[in-house]
Amino acid sequence: METTLKKFVRAFVAAGLAAAFALPALAQQERTIRFGHLNNPDHPVSFGVKRFAELLSTKSGGKMKVQEYPSNQLGNEMQQQAALQGGVQQMSAPATTSLAGIVKEFGLVDFPFSVATFEQADALLDGPLGQALIAKLPEKGLVALGYWDLGFRNVTNSRQAITKPEDLEGLKIRVIPNPVFLDTFKAFKANPVPMPFAELYGALESKAVDGQENPFSVILSNKFYEVQKFVSATNHVYAANIVLVSKKFWDQLTPQEQKWMREAADESRAYQRQVSRAAAQKALGELQAKGAQFNELAADQQARMRQIAQPVIDKFAAQYDPAMVKLYKDELARIRKQ
Repeated sequence: METTLKKFVRAFVAAGLAAAFALPALAQQERTIRFGHLNNPDHPVSFGVKRFAELLSTKSGGKMKVQEYPSNQLGNEMQQQAALQGGVQQMSAPATTSLAGIVKEFGLVDFPFSVATFEQADALLDGPLGQALIAKLPEKGLVALGYWDLGFRNVTNSRQAITKPEDLEGLKIRVIPNPVFLDTFKAFKANPVPMPFAELYGALESKAVDGQENPFSVILSNKFYEVQKFVSATNHVYAANIVLVSKKFWDQLTPQEQKWMREAADESRAYQRQVSRAAAQKALGELQAKGAQFNELAADQQARMRQIAQPVIDKFAAQYDPAMVKLYKDELARIRKQ
């Protein structure tokens, strides 16, 4: 016969085990996540990091803390990418462009005139294409938790308003050192000049280049309006950031911790996009208030630009995985009907 004391002890232990399994949060160790990015603390990417940090802290009962390192504090995009792959840094949020070096099909996101609205951009990235690209990252040492907004890129210059493709002819336009961007502007008979961003303001001021292309908020925060008179809504490329996690770090997490991370990323995404798009509209208003001459392109001229850029798209698409290119085309057809 079991004594009353033994029964009590057995019941007490069982109850304790049940409580431990019912409260997984109490079993987690404390973790500090180093989240680096290139942008200033007042940039929408930084606001996204802060919201992600708040949500993750709440979900984990304060066990998972995010320490933000803005403004290139942990290095440039390539240095941070290497740090994530090596497990030295836990998270970053670079432009998708930076991943084309390890998964070339990320270049699909940089194709000119793919999407015309934010709704189309979100549908493309949150749908099967965006997920198929994300699925290629773990073998490269990275895990992605979704896409954030950077915005449509637009041309500024010091010579004339861009109202049609011919207005770009002969203009020296600084572009990011990216083959798709270079060939796109060559197709418009512009003279694209790849140049580090840090050198751009001086080059615009000295007229070494006539213009550049970036989202409105970047144009404002870097005071390009001081040396560029014309701001034209070419909307030639939609740019996105991607929320990355080191796979070495991810694999150390419990399933519950991974779930919190995914939920925090999903919930912060809509907020970051909203903040980013509001900031773009506000930036455009401020650029005009500071004397920038703004113009939009008529729909027929936008269509002509897309047509001129099509051979560039065909050239690079031929270099990518055919299955991914087919998915890309199918998804564009789907979202353009919506």
